[in-house]
Amino acid sequence: MVMKHYPAEFKADAVALYRSRPGATIAQVAEDLGVNRETLRSWVRVDDQRRGAVAGPPAPAASSVEDENAALRRRVRELEEERDILRKAARYFAGETRW
Repeated sequence: MVMKHYPAEFKADAVALYRSRPGATIAQVAEDLGVNRETLRSWVRVDDQRRGAVAGPPAPAASSVEDENAALRRRVRELEEERDILRKAARYFAGETRW
């Protein structure tokens, strides 16, 4: 496994990007930047320690948790529909390739 070395400015910019996108997860930002999610997570932790902040986001209010759950349920439904469409398409194209 090759260890990649990132400049300090890139690390700081990556952490700033993560913090500037409140709805984004570490995994999403890491994928956008092309770095491992655990690498970005460690950069965020180091920045938290440097700032003297407590690790982890603040606990959300009860209503925001319910709103988030509703949004996640909607997203799950969308993804299940997309998956079903892709399965049907795969079956269709697999049937076309048989002689």
